[in-house]
Amino acid sequence: MSVLLFLILALAALGLAIRYYSPYLAKALGENPERPTPAVECNDGRDYVPTKPHVLFAHHFSAIAGAGPILGPTVAILYGYIPAWIWLVLGGVFIGAVHDFTSLFVCMREGGKSMAEVARRTFGRAGFILFILFTILMLILITSAFLSAVSVSLTSLWPLAKLGINEGQTLLKTESVNGVLNGRIGGIASTSVVIVTLFSPFLGWLIYRRNISGRTAYPLAAAICLGSVVAGIYCPIILSAQSWQILISIYVFFAAGLPVWIILQPRDFINVQILYAGILLLAASLLIAGFSGAPMNMPPFNFAEGSMKLGYIFPIMFITIACGAISGFHSLVAGGTTGKQLRSERDARRIGFNAMMLETLLAICVLLAVAVGLQYADYKTLVFPAEAGVKSNPILAFSLSVGHLCKQSLGIPMDLGTVFGILLVEGFVITTLDAAVRFNRYLFEELWATIFARPPALLKHYLFNSLLAVLLMWLLAQGNAFNKLWPIFGAANQMLAALTLITMTVWLFFRGRKYFFALYPAIFMIVITLASLVILLQQYIRDSNHILTVVASLMLALSLGVIALGARSMLGARAPEAAGAAKRDASEASEA
Repeated sequence: MSVLLFLILALAALGLAIRYYSPYLAKALGENPERPTPAVECNDGRDYVPTKPHVLFAHHFSAIAGAGPILGPTVAILYGYIPAWIWLVLGGVFIGAVHDFTSLFVCMREGGKSMAEVARRTFGRAGFILFILFTILMLILITSAFLSAVSVSLTSLWPLAKLGINEGQTLLKTESVNGVLNGRIGGIASTSVVIVTLFSPFLGWLIYRRNISGRTAYPLAAAICLGSVVAGIYCPIILSAQSWQILISIYVFFAAGLPVWIILQPRDFINVQILYAGILLLAASLLIAGFSGAPMNMPPFNFAEGSMKLGYIFPIMFITIACGAISGFHSLVAGGTTGKQLRSERDARRIGFNAMMLETLLAICVLLAVAVGLQYADYKTLVFPAEAGVKSNPILAFSLSVGHLCKQSLGIPMDLGTVFGILLVEGFVITTLDAAVRFNRYLFEELWATIFARPPALLKHYLFNSLLAVLLMWLLAQGNAFNKLWPIFGAANQMLAALTLITMTVWLFFRGRKYFFALYPAIFMIVITLASLVILLQQYIRDSNHILTVVASLMLALSLGVIALGARSMLGARAPEAAGAAKRDASEASEA
């Protein structure tokens, strides 16, 4: 089949969703552009900051995208590119975009509070504790999975012969392994990540303190990106995977306590330039490849091998591809940072819905790039290595796909295209770690405030909670490689999305609004994730993986608790609260 067909159909579906479905959701939610947002009412210069929509979109998109829409499709294409493509398109429009827009809107309406705090107001104290514990577990899993993946990819090597180049004809530093000359791909990205991080405070000062215009900020961010890559070519940073894990952990520990405008937002603004360019490059390369009749190198359907390596397509494919179709992590971004920075209620739709559609497009481009750009044998060698002791490296698999595709379509040198591919991932893994550790810091602080009437000063200090989040991330990454962590993270991430959709459904129900567009996706995701957790739990027990057995068991228990509270609320056990919520909502609307 032609790659062109899949790309055009996806673009049409996403465009129609933006044009027709997002306004419908906005009307159902009660969007009111005249109503002041928490960023306007509570502007504190630290967390609540009214932000220009294009800057906030860059932060939000960069934070939600991370490596998820790249890693998930790269791994799940083993089932075949057709089932993965169908899930991305349908899931992105009818589940992911609904989840993202509604969670951002509700977090904003609830004063820019976290999703756990929204659960407290919707389900009471019990719901808050269950939700917050589940979310903390999920964030530990996502940070440990990404830490494991990035530490391996930053040390990536690949034979020059397979890159189609000879020694002396490449911008890569080379290293001989068992007599085979390899190009060191990860070192350039390492230098780029360090330089972008160092320049972020300067750009943040210019944007938020000197108030420079977008016409100045965008070229400056692009120059920083380009300069960091050039510096990486000449001075690649080469460290071991273990050293990278330690250094990245130290960095996110300190970054989690800084005001968002110093590092988090400006580095997202810089990194997103690479991501925007990457989406355009991938889309253009796929269009040219489609018109030139490039073949798909991956099987359209591959259920047998996918089931053997990953598990049954139902439900495992639906948790392997998380970001791009739906991701519970996005609700944490909505309540953790974005919901506190919206200048207008209308921006919730522009950012929440449209950023999810752009992420879906990115995931589809990744899926098609891997299908066209990489040979099936090389794909399995990198992502599902048969050799004992060799770690899965899906980031390198994607990067090589980009290199092959860009060379085939645009004539870009293979080594340059591969480096660009790895740059697409690396900066956003660090960004996700940044945001996730910060969110876990918030959640720990909220948890202590709930458990203790007067929390000890140590438990309230942001450095203690940042350290706790980082240590748990690092410890879990030590004992489990990426291919062990990704399935349990996917299940946790999708279950968080299901729990968020349940919370959104009850919130809408209490206010007498339409809620079926959130309820049906919630039911579907509950079935998927409960089945996945049961399957994974059986696997962990069989493999005697005690840590992940405990984690999976806790997730099942916490999930069932939140689901029970949601069902209890919907069946009318909390009718007085429903009436009160509807009355408050009507009163606030009339005041606005």
